[in-house]
Parts: sequence; structure tokens; C-alpha cells
Amino acid sequence: MHNKLTYITYQIIIAILAIISIVMLIAYYAKQINIDAYPYSLIDNGIWLVFTIDYFTRLVRAKDKKAFFKNNIFDLLSIIPASSLFSFFRISQIGRTLKMLKLFRLLRLVGFTGRLATFFKRNELVYYLYISVAVIMVAAAMFCISERVSYQTALWWAITTATTIGYGDVIPKTGIGRGAAIILMLLGIGFIGMLTGTITEFFAKEDEAKMGQQLDRLEAENHALHAELDEIKQLLIDQRQGEHHKEK
Repeated sequence: MHNKLTYITYQIIIAILAIISIVMLIAYYAKQINIDAYPYSLIDNGIWLVFTIDYFTRLVRAKDKKAFFKNNIFDLLSIIPASSLFSFFRISQIGRTLKMLKLFRLLRLVGFTGRLATFFKRNELVYYLYISVAVIMVAAAMFCISERVSYQTALWWAITTATTIGYGDVIPKTGIGRGAAIILMLLGIGFIGMLTGTITEFFAKEDEAKMGQQLDRLEAENHALHAELDEIKQLLIDQRQGEHHKEK
């Protein structure tokens, strides 16, 4: 019980840190804050450090390292160094690449929900919904950077593209923007297909349950009719035996 409570508390803390990080990143792309300036840089680097320690601690404790790597790829991508703290990597010479690397922080949401999936037993639709939200936010940020529009406009474009509506009021003109559009198109097709399948399965299960109830009722009526027929047969047999005795 104590271990379970500790685990839940730990996951809540990780969730809060992930949400804070994502909110800061959205505000950064909306040009509301400068995530590389104090105090936001201190908060962001602190969260990055916690997630890095968390990842490598779980990696060391994992029995199957290969399986852990495959199952936690989003967690790994989310801790790629992408701030001024790591300028000695000379990544800062490619400013746009540095900004793009910041997008991987959004994958903390995907990795975190994946880790909670087994604990809270979420269904596939909910899990896919979390991934969709993360991908839409990443694609919107990619569009924001490459097309040089506001994050609000980029987010509007990402949502309309992912839902396969596509009003055409905002269109990508750069390679990165078109790449993001392709990702959203594939995402939209998959999500709409899964949503349709889930709804169909839901109603199919309801129909199956109703048919099962009807079959159970028919089976019960059938048993009752068989019992009545058996009684009638027995009465006829008894009647014939009585008549036979009288004749004797």
C-alpha cells in the first residue's frame, strides 16, 4: 500500500512538471515569454534535469534494456538538450535547429501518458487522443517557425488539417510546413478511422448485448415449452396406462 501511494505521488509530480514545461513552451512559441531568459530558463532546465534523472534511473533499473529503450523512446526524445545551457555543443550556431529541438519537449506528454496507460488501464482511443494532441502542438510549432506566423494561427491550421476539414485560409509554403501538413493528414486519417471504428464497435456491442438477451429469453422460453411438452407426454402416458388397467 505504501509503495502504491509513493508511486502515485511520484507520477503526479512528474505530471505537474510535464504540464508546466508544455505550458511554458506554448507560451514561448506564442511569444509571451522567453524560455531562454531568467527565471524561465532556470525552471525549464530544472524540469529537464528531473526528467533526465528519471529516465536514466529507470533505464539502469530496467531488466530488459532493449525493451525499455523501445517502450520509452518519447521520454528519450524529450530530454534531448535544446537550450542555451548546452551551447558548447555548437548547436546554437543553427538557431532554427535549436528551436526545432525544443519541440521534443512536447513528447514528454506522450511518454508520460504511455507510462500511465498500464497503471490506469486507459483504452486505445484515449491514448491515441493524447498522442494526437501532442503531435498537433508539435506540428503547429513547426508551422509557426517555418511559416513565420503566430502560434495561434499555426494551431488553428494544425487543428483544421488534422480533422481533415482544411479551410484553406492558411497554407504551408515551406518544406518544413508541408512536412508538418503531411504528418497531420496521416494523423487525421488514423484518428478519424479509429474514432469511427470505436463508435461502430460501441453500437455493435450494444446490439450484440441486446441479441444476447433476446437469445437468452428465447432459450428460457424454449426450455419452458420443452418442460410443458414433457408434462403433457407424461399425462398422456399416465392416461393410457389408466385406460389399459380399466380394460383389464
